[in-house]
Amino acid sequence: MPTLRQLFLANNAQTTNFPLLLEFERAEGIYMYDKQGRAYVDLISGIGVSNLGHSNPYVVKAIKEQLDKYMHLMVYGEYVQTPQVRFAEKLVSLLPQNLQSVYFTNSGTEAAEGALKLAKRFTGRQQVVAFHNSYHGSTHGALSVMGNEEFKQAYRPLLPGVRFIHFNNMDDLEFINDETACVIIETVQGEAGVRVPDAGYMQALRKHCSDTGALLVMDEIQAAFGRTGRLFAFEHFNIVPDMLLLAKAMGGGMPAGAFITSNVIMSALKENPILGHITTFVGHPVCCAAGLAAIEVLLNEDLMAAIAEKEIIFRKCLVHPAIKEIRGIGLILAIEFESFELNKKIIDRCIANGVITDWFLHCSNAMRIAPPLIITPGEIKKACDVIMEAVEHCC
Repeated sequence: MPTLRQLFLANNAQTTNFPLLLEFERAEGIYMYDKQGRAYVDLISGIGVSNLGHSNPYVVKAIKEQLDKYMHLMVYGEYVQTPQVRFAEKLVSLLPQNLQSVYFTNSGTEAAEGALKLAKRFTGRQQVVAFHNSYHGSTHGALSVMGNEEFKQAYRPLLPGVRFIHFNNMDDLEFINDETACVIIETVQGEAGVRVPDAGYMQALRKHCSDTGALLVMDEIQAAFGRTGRLFAFEHFNIVPDMLLLAKAMGGGMPAGAFITSNVIMSALKENPILGHITTFVGHPVCCAAGLAAIEVLLNEDLMAAIAEKEIIFRKCLVHPAIKEIRGIGLILAIEFESFELNKKIIDRCIANGVITDWFLHCSNAMRIAPPLIITPGEIKKACDVIMEAVEHCC
């Protein structure tokens, strides 16, 4: 009789030749538990998803209550479904006035796809400006605006008309012009190893887009919902995007994403042709119920108030000659080492000792730190002890 691991390798599509092959029975709070009952600290929140930790009881309750009412009823945009309406209403109430129309998606990459289509449709322009080392997802359009040729070269030809500029570089803003449909940018570059732009740069980018008529599309798929210490990361820079992309933590552990813009811009999808962007499962009632509950927990429990303090604890505890730099803001941090080989050894030892972390797609020599926002100061110190033991052992 094959084991579950053997069946996983035989029947589940693999994304690498070296999956972690960890097998968990349950998860609660910041911990995941294997079949032997051993606890692992999830220091990456399932890659930015579990901001509230695992199995938040308020979110689970909302899911169960919605399950008892109904699940999927119809393709998106036809029926008035309470979970969709209430979730969109809540999101809009927390955003600037021009971000008033929510198009739900199943994921971040789908949010990017919808935004790219909408920007071209609304402006009538064809050029897109993106950034070196950016990441917006893996579907064809999102891949086209990924700023890493290594991950793209096998899938060309991709979307034409994409120009790449350097993140946080004022001189490159001149490449945004009256032929640019949109500029798509991560508010904080995630897979580049957590690069936080200067406020002055972001304000200049906003002005340049306004002056040229290009839409500013801000990808907060990793950075939103409190991770940086603000509900939305663009709030740090005193600017407002024309479109906002959300996903990951948005669903409270359920699959959910969105692109959000003004009613005027979004209306471009309604005609010439009608049904300009259609999809079946987005705004799933159970996912919307979970997402609304997750926002309520985040706000009602004031989880963002302690984020800056928790960042300081990580920075104070993670000091070693082998650590070249700590970058980031709030609880999205990158710990940079000399090489990928050293970073991977440290990560592997951390996992063996019960702390799960990871590396970045475009910055493989940096360790990812993005724990659930509910992590306590004491839990941070214990996790850092494990990391520091691994650093000492591997250096």
